[in-house]
Amino acid sequence: MYSILIVDDQQIVSDVLQKLLSRFGYHAQIAPGGHEGIRMFDTGLFDLVITDIRMPGIDGYDVARHIRNSHRSFTPIIGISGTPWLLDGDEFDWVIPKPFRIQTLLDAVKNLVSHTVPSEKGSYDKTLSA
Repeated sequence: MYSILIVDDQQIVSDVLQKLLSRFGYHAQIAPGGHEGIRMFDTGLFDLVITDIRMPGIDGYDVARHIRNSHRSFTPIIGISGTPWLLDGDEFDWVIPKPFRIQTLLDAVKNLVSHTVPSEKGSYDKTLSA
């Protein structure tokens, strides 16, 4: 089972994403903001991170930069944004504009985790060769 970290300051969004991903066979954990997201990433093992980009304090850019500067820099990151036209940089592997269709998110998740081998504790270090 793939392990996914959801980082979003809006609890309703996080809860919906967690339930949706669980329904499709993913194990999803929620971080209620950027600071907690970084802490959970550092102490956990995740195959994918989904983060809101615009959050107060430590935002999705900060979360993505932290991941890209870590020893697990290849962990795929999906950024979710209500203002995707304002995005810059290449910290994110995939950006999904709000509002989005469920299938759009599921397609992105499936595409990004298809290059990893899941394990019970996460598979950040088991990237398959293309």
